[in-house]
Amino acid sequence: MLESAAALVQEHHDLEQQLADPAVFADQDLVRTLNKRYAALAPTVAAYHAWHAATDDLAAARELATEDEGFAAEVPSLEARLAETEDTLRRLLVPRDPDDDRDVILEVKAGEGGEESALFAGDLLRMYLRHAERRGWKTEVIDATESDLGGYKDVQVAVKAKGTPGPGEAPWARLKYEGGVHRVQRVPVTESQGRIHTSAAGVLVMPEAEEVEITIDPNDLKIDVYRSSGPGGQSVNTTDSAVRITHLPTGVVVSCQNEKSQLQNKESAMRVLRARLHQLAQDAADAEASAARRSQIRTVDRSERIRTYNFPENRISDHRTGYKAYNLDAVLDGDLDPIVQSAVDADEAARMAAVAEGPDAR
Repeated sequence: MLESAAALVQEHHDLEQQLADPAVFADQDLVRTLNKRYAALAPTVAAYHAWHAATDDLAAARELATEDEGFAAEVPSLEARLAETEDTLRRLLVPRDPDDDRDVILEVKAGEGGEESALFAGDLLRMYLRHAERRGWKTEVIDATESDLGGYKDVQVAVKAKGTPGPGEAPWARLKYEGGVHRVQRVPVTESQGRIHTSAAGVLVMPEAEEVEITIDPNDLKIDVYRSSGPGGQSVNTTDSAVRITHLPTGVVVSCQNEKSQLQNKESAMRVLRARLHQLAQDAADAEASAARRSQIRTVDRSERIRTYNFPENRISDHRTGYKAYNLDAVLDGDLDPIVQSAVDADEAARMAAVAEGPDAR
């Protein structure tokens, strides 16, 4: 553990030296990369220095305790402080998701339940938009297909952090745990008999990839244009502005019709395509690392039912972590932090356990 920490402290120092070199600022992409890494290492460096100071203080107190009982009385509290700093450092040294500092593209799709599912998808969208607002994130609806009653059959939204978020505070680090099937139990507005129905909506969360990170050969793309459809909008059904892009090597298909111009819709569709291709590459890498896969909560498998929203009991339940609370109204208003934190804590505990088992654990 100490060797790993010392290596990171040295890397942090080297980055500081690089960022002090005026010549580096000729390449702004490099500067952004260096700054991100420098900021990501800062908590580990601070924890290492805190552990080092606690170690020195305890050693000094034990040495002086033989001559002064006052120092002997301080030893238990210093031992507790050392244990606390060791635990903090150990947690920070657990391997992290390399995408944790990224923004995301989040997609909500209606599933089982017809119109009621589309209305629930709209509720989930509002929940994420309100949550992003609470955390100071920016949101942008990329594409949306509305239902007849005002819900959403499918909606994609980009979520971006403002400035440089702290470690574990970027949109992907928090929202990646939202991927999966969300189930709702309530009396639908379309139900005249007052019976409770169960329906579901799917959520997919993808880290947003930069254009320079994902190389897409234009010859690998099949691009179709068509007229927009759906309720509302002056441009709907008047021009061939909607765009559908098929990535031939992978079969990934994305479409966008929200913008008024064909060019804008193509740019939005390409953003989603890059994110999906990045996610496919990450899934392939994860599949090759069984130990890493075991240490993670499954985050983007839409076949996994992860959460239930029970309206009659005002109850929210997460089936992966066992989290349960009776403040569903607050959660739907964007108060997601406690339930997300339960997933973060479970993931961290699993990662620490995987590290403790060693590289040969299966």
